[in-house]
Amino acid sequence: MAAARALARGVRLGSYSIGRSRSLIFNTVQKRGIAACIDPSIGLTDEQKEFQKVAFDFAANEMAPHMAEWDQKEIFPVDAMRKAAQLGFGGIYVNPDVGGSGLSRLDTSIIFEALSTGCVSTTAYISIHNMCAWMIDTFGNNEQREKFCPDLCSMQKFASYCLTEPGSGSDAASLLTSAKLKGDHYILNGSKAFISGGGDTDVYVVMCRTGGKGPKGISCLVVEKGTPGLSFGKKEKKVGWNSQPTRAVIFEDCAIPVTNRLGAEGEGFNIAMKGLNGGRINIASCSLGAAHASVLLARDHMCVRKQFGETLSNSQFLQFRLAEMATKLVASRLLVRQAAMALQEGRPEAVSLCSMAKLFVTDECFSICNQALQIHGGYGYLKDYAVQQYVRDIRVHQILEGTNEVMRMIIARSLLTES
Repeated sequence: MAAARALARGVRLGSYSIGRSRSLIFNTVQKRGIAACIDPSIGLTDEQKEFQKVAFDFAANEMAPHMAEWDQKEIFPVDAMRKAAQLGFGGIYVNPDVGGSGLSRLDTSIIFEALSTGCVSTTAYISIHNMCAWMIDTFGNNEQREKFCPDLCSMQKFASYCLTEPGSGSDAASLLTSAKLKGDHYILNGSKAFISGGGDTDVYVVMCRTGGKGPKGISCLVVEKGTPGLSFGKKEKKVGWNSQPTRAVIFEDCAIPVTNRLGAEGEGFNIAMKGLNGGRINIASCSLGAAHASVLLARDHMCVRKQFGETLSNSQFLQFRLAEMATKLVASRLLVRQAAMALQEGRPEAVSLCSMAKLFVTDECFSICNQALQIHGGYGYLKDYAVQQYVRDIRVHQILEGTNEVMRMIIARSLLTES
């Protein structure tokens, strides 16, 4: 109870967490009935429970104690991420022959959910890095896989995904960054916006136009840091996601070897969309971790905070609110895991389910975190309390990897074309 009281009151920069001990997140679900119903290990195999435990331990010991500092000082925690890579988290669904862990999409979701309880922002970057490594592993030839993947899986090098442009966000097929073939190189010109890791990462997976208008004119190039003509905009000041830098990535007559093209010319848009299907599950999984931690923080705050002579836990209104939060969390988790299995198995409904998971889960989990902040009252608005960081960090999940408005379009299109 002492740990719960400390968390409920809040502790200072560099110390607040979802807890320093694992009891709040992992052991508690076994010991306290109120959390058993939201136990994230329900239904998992013994093997999945083992790497989930490893991820929760890493989140509690290596991420949560530093979460506030990384956020407030805008630190890109390279050393911590390389420690995560030593556990196999740098290339979770990359093939083992190039250094990956070779796990499934469901396994990946379980890991990202657990890691996000420790720091959403850092885990979200790790998920983007994993997506880039997977794209090279899946669509690259053996030479490309052997050149890039081992260093990415060990996180000796970091990757960024470059699709969005200043004038093409939701309408990704209208991108203008061009790559003109000249001998055995492409001459790359244009710019990308809102790039996670931009400027601090080593490998850029870039969607660019090598042909005519529309998606069939788009190809995918791997651009390495240090390429002449590659530069970066100013570091953006963001509401959340502050442990990962975000910058514009600018290409001015960058000469990129043809050997750095993933797949054939014109396959870039297909590569991008296949990457995003997994990315949507990943980012929804990160939202799950934040919501899970926030439910526990709200519960423990209710148990110790007194108003009108009794603890908040005696308020039926707040009991009902907590029950709704827990129900939304479990429903969200089930949808993410269903979508992850559909994607892993290549089922025809996978694209729609990934979109449903991203839409529903990022909306509902933001609502859960926001309600947890409300339960904390004025304390929840203080940066001494972790709940406000979960709120800030997952708000952007409703925007990136395709806005939730675009997710509605994808789902509706699927329903109407099958009618």
